[in-house]
Amino acid sequence: MRLPSRPALIGVIAALALTSCGTGGGPDESSTTLTIAANSIEGGKNAESAQWIKQWVIPEFEKTHPNVKVLFQPSGVDDEQYKTKIALDLKSRTGADVIDLDGIWVGEFAQAGYIKPLTEVGGATVEQWEGWSQIPQAVQGLGIFDGKKYGLPQGTDGRVLFYNKTLFTKAGLPATWQPRSWQDIIDAGTRLKAAGVPTPIQLNAGTAMGEATTMQGLLPLLAGAGAEIYTAGKWTGASPAMKDALALYQRVYGGSGLGDPKLQQEAKGRDKSFARFAEGKIGILAESDYFWRSVIEPKAGVAPMKDRDQAVGYAKIPAKQPGSGIRGQDYVSMSGGAVRVLNPFSKNPRLAWDLLAFMHSAAATKAQLAGQVRISARTDVNDEVLTADPMLKYIADDVLPLTAYRPGLAVYPQVSTALQEATAAVVSGRSADEAATAYQAKLEGIVGGAANVSG
Repeated sequence: MRLPSRPALIGVIAALALTSCGTGGGPDESSTTLTIAANSIEGGKNAESAQWIKQWVIPEFEKTHPNVKVLFQPSGVDDEQYKTKIALDLKSRTGADVIDLDGIWVGEFAQAGYIKPLTEVGGATVEQWEGWSQIPQAVQGLGIFDGKKYGLPQGTDGRVLFYNKTLFTKAGLPATWQPRSWQDIIDAGTRLKAAGVPTPIQLNAGTAMGEATTMQGLLPLLAGAGAEIYTAGKWTGASPAMKDALALYQRVYGGSGLGDPKLQQEAKGRDKSFARFAEGKIGILAESDYFWRSVIEPKAGVAPMKDRDQAVGYAKIPAKQPGSGIRGQDYVSMSGGAVRVLNPFSKNPRLAWDLLAFMHSAAATKAQLAGQVRISARTDVNDEVLTADPMLKYIADDVLPLTAYRPGLAVYPQVSTALQEATAAVVSGRSADEAATAYQAKLEGIVGGAANVSG
């Protein structure tokens, strides 16, 4: 699932009519029904996931639990509609036993009391699950809120720097490149500019690119400056780290010629950046692994590059300086993805956990991939299925262990828009300090005042 385009404030659902789906069955496995809910449906949205649940998960689980009947509640609606439906179910203490959620919703649902930590629902056996040792701690963070595990990550992605090796050779830069600081990126961009590359650096900015600006640009830089957008109950305002991140935007777009300010303001600027990279007109581009597997994929990509595997390199996003990133890291990333949670009002919570754990087993994960080369949450599965794609294996092995996630809170989309506006201000000519100050004023209005902001 993708991030909703607008915030869905869970508090408003009290005014809506409550619906009931029912969790079925009694506590005795001899007559038990379990239900799975997901925003997927055969022949429609996320059809592959629906097929996997109906054709693999249900029959395979029922083989090992012959007295349990598993039902699937499909949906194929807008993410906001699905979110509201699930919230209504949980508010009325009904709904499916195992539920798909976007990871960005976890904190919001937890704060509302609609979901509870897995151990509180599934019992002590939750912590004994073999899968925890196969999911990197950073990846587990997708389902963690306030230090507690609320859900199991279904899969995730990572952000890196892509670069054109042909242009790098033209500029006298190494074909195997790994910048160790932001200055290294600027230096490479300067060399590319001198070699006649039209756009040396593409760092997503502005509101037209939406969440891509926040996730591919601002948040990784903030992490590289040692901060996250939300920590210890407060939102990051015009802090030194925020000013550092915006200052890098200023270096790229503030007259240096390293980036194209106009591209960041065009309605289809991101799509154009994809095309320009594929055409050999952009030297360095910050993006997620989606860019590799779906945009420049040689055969079916949006902007296919037949020589992708030879011409495109990738590198971790460096901290501002070595060791200055979050958790003292030299390199940083951001990730997103979906999770599955347990309904805290399930009539069969222990069996519901068994089903959830089964859906995240190695066998189930491989079955869901169905031969596709995609990053899963499990290291053992990635080690097996990603051998055919060195880039995705690189994400799984080197990037995911150091990644971070957006806060799953209702106001985050508004905060994200304010961040996008701050980068747009810099691209339009305002200083990093001015943009940071204006951002802080907006942020305070969004999150309930200065007491909820750290500067």
